[in-house]
Amino acid sequence: MFRSRANSSAEKTAATDKVTADLSKQPRDPQAPKGRPTPKRAVAQSQRRSAVTQPANRKEAMKRQREARRADLAKQREALASGDERYLPIRDKGPVRRFVRDYVDSRFCVAEFFLPMAVVILVMSMIQVGNLQTISLLLWMIVIALIVLDSIGLFIRLKKQLNTRFPDEPKRGAVAYGLMRSLQMRRLRLPKPQVKRGERP
Repeated sequence: MFRSRANSSAEKTAATDKVTADLSKQPRDPQAPKGRPTPKRAVAQSQRRSAVTQPANRKEAMKRQREARRADLAKQREALASGDERYLPIRDKGPVRRFVRDYVDSRFCVAEFFLPMAVVILVMSMIQVGNLQTISLLLWMIVIALIVLDSIGLFIRLKKQLNTRFPDEPKRGAVAYGLMRSLQMRRLRLPKPQVKRGERP
């Protein structure tokens, strides 16, 4: 009696193992459940990426950081030349800063001619001829006065334009940003000017 039960139990186990082996050999239906949830594509890609890009040691991690920093700097240089907003430095990003750049670049600023005028006046001051040194000193005073007056006018007009066009945007430091840009020669400005003179933004 006990032997027959043991035999039947063994036969059932063998039959189950055979069915399992047969099922494992058969191709699985693509639509059949596989016993675990399918990860989302973004999760799977991030897992594969982390598995592939995981640095082997500290030295390798530092090397990759340097390469990433170098690539970011290269993108920033290209963006400064092309005006691509995506890779600009933080101080140059945003619609407010873009408008300030365009506003300054669209007009003549006395301050941008300071360097060439300074060279001319300096040469004049070194020439020992008559009243030329007195004239050069007077020119210094005129140039400085013109720069101050032009900068004050730019300050007032730019602030008014910003308050009108961007009433709800943060504008801290935007006017100072424009004044500093007006001190640079047009061809040396970064990001490069995107508007022509007289072309109001």
